[in-house]
Amino acid sequence: MNRRFLSRGTLFADLACLEPNNFPEIRKSGLQERAMEEPSRLLVKFDEGATSENLPSQLANFALQWERLKTSPLEEYRIIKDIPIADQESNLADTELVNKSCKACKNCAICCYQILQRFNLLTDAYNVIGVAYKFLLTLSFTQGACERNFSTLKFIKTRLRSSLSQEHLSSLMLIATEKDILMNLDSDDIIDRVAETSHLLRNLLNP
Repeated sequence: MNRRFLSRGTLFADLACLEPNNFPEIRKSGLQERAMEEPSRLLVKFDEGATSENLPSQLANFALQWERLKTSPLEEYRIIKDIPIADQESNLADTELVNKSCKACKNCAICCYQILQRFNLLTDAYNVIGVAYKFLLTLSFTQGACERNFSTLKFIKTRLRSSLSQEHLSSLMLIATEKDILMNLDSDDIIDRVAETSHLLRNLLNP
């Protein structure tokens, strides 16, 4: 796992340029010659305009305009945070995902993306930078998310022992690690999808 993160050092260093803390240095000295090449190689799959020329150019311009753009008020936003919990039956440490309200600091990647949305800049002036921020905000830069998934798998296997097939174990693992998506699903839609799998279930679930 350490090797996996170390091998992406160049990518992480380039993505650090998207942090507002680094904008003063960008305004003063500009970006390095080959900056943002690694993110561009990945982002061009999602947006053909995310070339190694366009991405640094838009970022440099965004850094120049940041002090003016950030004067606009922003609403609070919510983040998903890990809260440690302990299971007394299995003595396993685990984490629970909770929603937490955060004030807009105007000094982080989330606030940058919010401002791009507020001024409707994602489709024209800073469309490539918008894709870069989306990419940045979906990455896990720590091992916490990975460790949580392994911990959840161990928790499920310990509680259910060997009474669970691999097919059902995979489904429960997915449900446990993607609680935020699960909570947004509509129960009626799930029932309808299950009912479509057979005539018997259709009669039982949709009488």
